[in-house]
Parts: sequence; structure tokens; C-alpha cells
Amino acid sequence: MPHAPPLGTLLRQYAAGSALACDPVDQGLLNRGYRLRTTRGRYFLKHHFDPETAAPEAIARQHGATQRLAALGVPVAPPLPAHDGRTVAVVGGHAYALHPWIEGRHRHGAQLTAEQCGRLGALLGVVHASLERVMPVEGCEQGEKSAPARGGARTAEGAPDSEPGTPSGAGTRGGGCLAPPGEGVPDDRHRARAGRSAPGAERAASLCPATTGAAGARADKPHAGHPHVQNAETTTPVDAGADPAATFALIDDLLARVRRHRPADSFDELARHRLLERRSLLEQHVGRRPPHGGPVGWVHGDFHPFNVLYRGEAPAAIVDWDRLGVKPRAEEAVRAAAIFFVRPVGTLDLPKVRAYARAYRRSAGATPSELAAAVHRVWWERLNDFWMLRWHYERGDTRADSQFPAASALVVWWTREYEAVCDAFVG
Repeated sequence: MPHAPPLGTLLRQYAAGSALACDPVDQGLLNRGYRLRTTRGRYFLKHHFDPETAAPEAIARQHGATQRLAALGVPVAPPLPAHDGRTVAVVGGHAYALHPWIEGRHRHGAQLTAEQCGRLGALLGVVHASLERVMPVEGCEQGEKSAPARGGARTAEGAPDSEPGTPSGAGTRGGGCLAPPGEGVPDDRHRARAGRSAPGAERAASLCPATTGAAGARADKPHAGHPHVQNAETTTPVDAGADPAATFALIDDLLARVRRHRPADSFDELARHRLLERRSLLEQHVGRRPPHGGPVGWVHGDFHPFNVLYRGEAPAAIVDWDRLGVKPRAEEAVRAAAIFFVRPVGTLDLPKVRAYARAYRRSAGATPSELAAAVHRVWWERLNDFWMLRWHYERGDTRADSQFPAASALVVWWTREYEAVCDAFVG
């Protein structure tokens, strides 16, 4: 087994019995996962391998958050404590965590009814509202401090996407739709599985403060029962939207790489077409760069179909909290919808988006103007983003190639149907 985990050393630290079988799940983009069967049951073993998310203190923060969310009744799969109560074991310089095995399956938006889309939006709203309760308010002000957690790191002398049912682990690239790395990429799990000016942009500007330079506003009243909401409601300026000058330079570089690629293939042809198309779109909309984001708060950071497990008709667990952080909340809601409800032809199922967004706004206490501002920022983000092509041509990594046709078509369609997309999120 490649990268076989040190099972003997690890399991001696838990009351999990002895290993009977340990199978690696399909390798994801960041972390590694294993389906583990022992004399005491089934577990998911996560090897937190990615250096950006594998710091023991960051893992402990994630673990503490899921433990506290579970206490509120949010469907999550907290890690299991070891004999000393800690939830992170460091062996040979590598961090591991043991989770219960959760039976379930993944469901893309096409597999959800309108009612279930509403439940999904409400669930994300509950996540955001609950994180406000259980995470430190200073984190929302500074975005850096971690919450105290029962799970900590420990070392062992010499001695974290998975298949349906696992609480966290390694992701495949087939099936479903991916989002940019850091926001929606199923980086460590596997689950069963032509530009014209946007019509109505002037009307949308009244709902979309980001187009005119104002930050999105949240409701004035605090959420009932959320004692931290007053301090957590900080509108913290974040980086402005992507710089179009840098994007134009990147497009030129990628076009040169496409020309040099030999032998040329159909992917090269599509890439060249989309790059030229995107450059034209960006030239037309260069003046619509959003200046900053809206209200920030603790977010899951990677909410997409591969990270939500369903048992029957209801979500059983939200998994993979590696990207937990302080970011604009409404933008996570928009990004998630763009992943769940994208069709293979690169359009969004707007009726389902509307049901999802209405439920999210009610559950999270978000205003229509906040969602509209988030729509604008995520649209601009997608307009300037080429992570799939960069992986293909800069890294030689083709795992995202199958997602490129729909993802690249979505940007064009979204630009053309900007008003309709905005209306679906705010109506």
C-alpha cells in the first residue's frame, strides 16, 4: 500500500481494537484517507498530509469546531479521542485523525427535489449561524486566532475522501462539479458517485452594492439565541476582486502554453477557444471589479456535494472541515450553489438555486443585498479564474480536465444571464 499508515502505533493510542483491513480510498488533491476495519468496528483514518492544512493547531481547531457543532445538533462527524483525550496523533512527523465511519451517499443538485434544495440551503445557514455561536468572536475580527479545542496534537515515539460512508477523506475528480482550490475543491475525499454586456446590470446594481463600491449589509437584528452575533457581525474589508491586468497576462501565458503543447488535441482546442472568449468578456466587463467583500464569519470553506453525506432523504453529515476559516459567508453560499446546481452544459438550475437561496437567507439571517453582492464577487472570481488550465498546462495534472467544459461554459452563461442569476439568489 503506498504511503501505508503506521497502524500499530496509531491504534495503540485509541480504544479501536486491532486492524483487520485498511484500504486506501481514491487519492484526493491534498490529504489521504483510509477505510479501516478493526476488531471493534469500522472507521475512517485521515492522514492530514497537505502542508497548508496539516498544522496540528489547525487540525485541532477543526476538531474543536465539529465537536461543538455536534453538541448543537449540527450533522457532523467529529473525530474520536485517543486514550489521553486528544484527537490528533503525530507519528513520524505526520498528523492523523480517526473518525467513525458514517454510512451515506453524495447527492448532486440534479438528484435533489426543490424541497431538498431548500433543506440544503437551510443546512448551510445553520452551519454559519452555529459557527457564530461556537467559534471565538476575535476570529471574525482578525481571521487568524484559533478556537480552543479538546483535540490537540501529540507525538508517538518511534513509534486526514473516502468512499460513501466516510466522514472525511480523499476525493475523486470524476462526477460532480468542482470549484476552485481552497473553496469547493474536493481536495481530500471520494464519494459514491459569447460575451455581451450582462443585461439588467443597472437594475442589479441596486441590489448588488459590490458593483458600486459599497459592502453588502447584513440584517440589523441579531440571531435569536446567538450571544456572539453582535461582535461576529464585523464587516471586515478583504482583498479586492482579482486584478484584470494580472488575468490578461495569465491568459497570454496560457495561450502560449497551448500553442506549444504537442501533439495538439481536443482539449487544447477547447482551451484556446475559452481563453480567447474569456479575454473578450473581461475586456467588456473590466470596469466591474468588486472592491471588497461583505460581512465575514466562520465558514466551512469547502461546502460541495462531495462533502455532504446523505442517508435517505436527509443529510447525515457534513465532512472535511480542512478549509474552516473566516471569510465572507454569503460567498460560500453562492459558490456552493454554483457547484451543486451546475448542469453539464454549463448553466445553473435557477429554480433550485432560488429554493436553496431563500432557505439559506432565512436560516443564516442574510439579506438579499448581501447575497447579491456575493453573486457579483463570485461571478468576477470565476471570470478571472483559470485553475483547471493552470493545473493542466503548468503542473501536467489532468485530474480536473473532465470538469473544464462545464465550468468554462458556466462563466459565459453567467455573464449573459447575470440578472437572472442575481434574481435567483435574492428573489
